[in-house]
Amino acid sequence: MSETEKIKAESRTEFGKGAARRIRREHKVPAVIYGHGNDPVHITLPGHATMMALKHGGANALLELEIDGDTQLALTKQVQVDPIRRTLEHVDFVAVRKGEKVTVDVPVHVIGEAGPDTLVVTENATVQVEAEATNIPEFIEVSVEGLPAGTQITAAELTLPSGTTLLVDEETLVVNVTEQISAEALEAELGEAEAEAGIEREESDEEAAEAEGESADGESAEETAADEE
Repeated sequence: MSETEKIKAESRTEFGKGAARRIRREHKVPAVIYGHGNDPVHITLPGHATMMALKHGGANALLELEIDGDTQLALTKQVQVDPIRRTLEHVDFVAVRKGEKVTVDVPVHVIGEAGPDTLVVTENATVQVEAEATNIPEFIEVSVEGLPAGTQITAAELTLPSGTTLLVDEETLVVNVTEQISAEALEAELGEAEAEAGIEREESDEEAAEAEGESADGESAEETAADEE
């Protein structure tokens, strides 16, 4: 379940790329809080503390932000991360209240090992649910232990925590346990698909060498037959 972490934030009145760069140089993070029909609240957060709080809280981290002496519960909605340095660039929050229900996408965690010669495919990595803002599941666990090929787990079969309501169609396929295909069968299927699409595959070095060997064997057999005559 979501745990509320307390972080002290600062109001900000400077906007734009230049202001954001200055904030990041101070190892802080620009952020915005939306919701409840109010104007967006622009804040600055401590970089390291915010990064750790988001890691602990998971995809739907809930933070208790102290802003100018007031406290605001804020649910993480979008996080921008620098792709190179992996530092926080910006965070969008939605303001929530205790007891309020929110709509969130919760990750699906597949555990266990399916039966022999099977392949487990996660068709939907998240499912949408409604839950209390202070009681959001961090993830939903699905066990495939010992399941045979052909088993399909739909959204209706997920075990949800008390107070959590499924919002996606119950027939939505979440996990599919299929038969593991052999390399030979995969190669054959690929060849058929390429043939139907009119794609001519280039001959590999191994295939060329094998063809040359067969040709040489054929010539040797013909020469032997000629000699015997």
